[in-house]
Amino acid sequence: MKIIILGAGQVGGTLAENLASEANDITIVDNDAARLRALQDRLDVRTLQGSASYPNVLRMAGAEDADMLIAVTNSDEVNIVACQIAYRLFKTPTKISRVRAADYLNQKGLFANEAFPVDVVISPEIVVTQHITRLIQNPGALQVLDFSNGLVRLVGIKATLGGPLVGHEIAHLRKHLPHVDTRVAAIYRKDRAIIPQGDTIIQEGDEVFFIAARHNIRKVMSELQPLDKPYRRIMIAGGGNIGARLAQTLESEFQVKLIEHNQDKCMKLSEELNRTIVLHGNSANKELLLEENIEETDVFCAVTNDDEANIMASMQAKRLGVRKVMTLINNPDYVDLIQGGEIDIAISPQQTTISGLLTHVRRGDVVNAHSLRRGAAEAIEAIAHGDHRSSKVVGKRLDEINLPQGATIGAIVRQGEVLIAHDHIRIQPDDHVILFVVDKRKIPEIERLFQVGLAFF
Repeated sequence: MKIIILGAGQVGGTLAENLASEANDITIVDNDAARLRALQDRLDVRTLQGSASYPNVLRMAGAEDADMLIAVTNSDEVNIVACQIAYRLFKTPTKISRVRAADYLNQKGLFANEAFPVDVVISPEIVVTQHITRLIQNPGALQVLDFSNGLVRLVGIKATLGGPLVGHEIAHLRKHLPHVDTRVAAIYRKDRAIIPQGDTIIQEGDEVFFIAARHNIRKVMSELQPLDKPYRRIMIAGGGNIGARLAQTLESEFQVKLIEHNQDKCMKLSEELNRTIVLHGNSANKELLLEENIEETDVFCAVTNDDEANIMASMQAKRLGVRKVMTLINNPDYVDLIQGGEIDIAISPQQTTISGLLTHVRRGDVVNAHSLRRGAAEAIEAIAHGDHRSSKVVGKRLDEINLPQGATIGAIVRQGEVLIAHDHIRIQPDDHVILFVVDKRKIPEIERLFQVGLAFF
């Protein structure tokens, strides 16, 4: 696939890194020559210095025969105009734009061919807010991913002492929860992937990914760690786009306090938010945190634009007694360094945004794709089409499907019914198949499995 990426920042660079390893033809456009050189030194990509929305620059980038244009510069306006030019002048089939401003996102019908021809709008603020909200709604989880409109969830959780399954074989799960169907998709032990079997023993510290119907998630989590009490009190550090949107999302269900250092922004937020208590001050200030009863707070979310400020505020809150700390980290090099110590969950907006983009890059009828483990693994939801003659999966039992090594089928959604994967189940046309792939280099093999042969036509 020939893909043009506009913007060589953290999102554009991370996306290029994800796609360049999959035999795609990637061209990256940016004004910053140093950024482009850094990417070209480590990736097999073509780079072009220039303004991303200029027609001649897009022409030199190969827009006339590109399959997809992904505009992820720091400017909403540049991204939108670039998509419009790609549509009008070059008839680019798929145009994806990052849009951050709420004023654009709230206008219905704005992103359509008769106005701004953007096929897919990606908003990092919305994606990150949804990600944090799911974590707050599922106490103890490290990652929560929705498939088939929320019917099925893939959950990552750390196995800890006190969980009934810890120290036992996975097969014991069936004895403990005879009426709950679930499947362990993968285990990460000291950063090494393990493909689970029935006799695999869950060890303390394992990062376990399991798939279950949404209503069974809490029951399965209780097998891997003592269940956290539901969260009630949330404190948010930072009143920017993400902080404001997060408070707006949570305030009807939780008791929310928001700390913002800019007084004018505080005044604006206090008018826009209904039930959130807006506080003016430094979110790392010990006296302020103690005054606001940080020790009785369930979750502290640091979501400012400053990584160092987020880390310092999070560490201060944790030392003062908050139950759980979630920290937004823009620099991907920091994520592995800080998660799991005083900071419980480090959230990378780049990786979260990449998941939204991957869905539209995948070949075959892929309706969901999520990047996991800093891009090393992936979870995808693919729809099976064709019949037993034209498809490599339709009509076959799960144990007859030639999956690449390291790939597992976790669940199937058939006409709204969730079927957890077992060897005897046969794939039927229009089934939504949810897979976990521990090595993303195997994704092209998965895509080929779900592509329909010419016999179908």
